[in-house]
Amino acid sequence: MKQFIFDARNGIYIIDLAKTVGQLEAACTKLHEVIGKGGRALMVGTKKQAQEAVKEAATACNQYYVTERWLGGTLTNLKTIRRSIERLKQIEKMEQDGSINNYVKQEQSAIRREAARLHKNLDGIRNMDQKPDAMFVIDIKREHNAVAEARRLKIPLIAIVDTNCDPDLVDFPIAGNDDAIRSIRLILGLVVQTITQAKSEYDAKYSRRRTEETPAPAAEAPAAAPAPEPPVPATAQDLASLVKPAPAPAAPAAPAAPAAPAA
Repeated sequence: MKQFIFDARNGIYIIDLAKTVGQLEAACTKLHEVIGKGGRALMVGTKKQAQEAVKEAATACNQYYVTERWLGGTLTNLKTIRRSIERLKQIEKMEQDGSINNYVKQEQSAIRREAARLHKNLDGIRNMDQKPDAMFVIDIKREHNAVAEARRLKIPLIAIVDTNCDPDLVDFPIAGNDDAIRSIRLILGLVVQTITQAKSEYDAKYSRRRTEETPAPAAEAPAAAPAPEPPVPATAQDLASLVKPAPAPAAPAAPAAPAAPAA
């Protein structure tokens, strides 16, 4: 971290904020690239001053989060984590349909305590079916297990790195104070803004592409006139019936008789 320290006064290290700004821009660019392709990010912050801020930020931009204890194998043994999540959903279904009442009160209490524990640890990743496309961590020294799993799976790692941490463990380090809640909220605000913008662009692009790929309804062609029936060959009798007979010549009128003389 020596390269990111501006000065040391009275045993307190002062971080060079000019370098922090450049690192933050690089981290946001990477996040924008990942989310812009339809990816999802996992935010991790289990220290007391970061829990609420991380949960609010992840909820605001609809990303995964872990704010309680990091369970070993959350990423490397996701299949086992998924079984625990299915168990949580099963208990919630039992509460909804009332089938939990089939157990005695002591068993009901044990089941509800199990559900509370699972909900506390797994609620932020209950919809995570596969490994995330990026991970944002606060205090990599405290979250060393999460960092190790992300490095093993080659997940792009973005983290706030304090003066007591090794920035070489992170792909995109952000030099900053990971103990001050104001510092954490400031950086999280920029991260949320970047993710929200990238997600909006992806949704707009996807909807436009889907519209273009949907074939337009073909214009209805005018109904074709029925083909004329072929003429039926006429017989001599048919033709004779169509010819009108010529009118007979009128007979000559008889001469009028002479009138008798008056008496």
